[in-house]
Amino acid sequence: MLDKIALILVIIGALNWGAIGIFQFDVVAWLFGGQAAMFSRVIYTLVALAGVWAISLLFRDNGRREIHE
Repeated sequence: MLDKIALILVIIGALNWGAIGIFQFDVVAWLFGGQAAMFSRVIYTLVALAGVWAISLLFRDNGRREIHE
């Protein structure tokens, strides 16, 4: 469950960065009252923590093995 929450937050962060890069528009800041607003800062922090958590997904062995014939 934590992996899915982290993935959702990473996707939100990626979409926000895409909006910043393409349109110069920060969706999180727009929704929550600017980049310095407390709630925006909480969202940014949660997205950053989710990104750090997602790093662990690269190194996990979920027990899935490919069968080579």
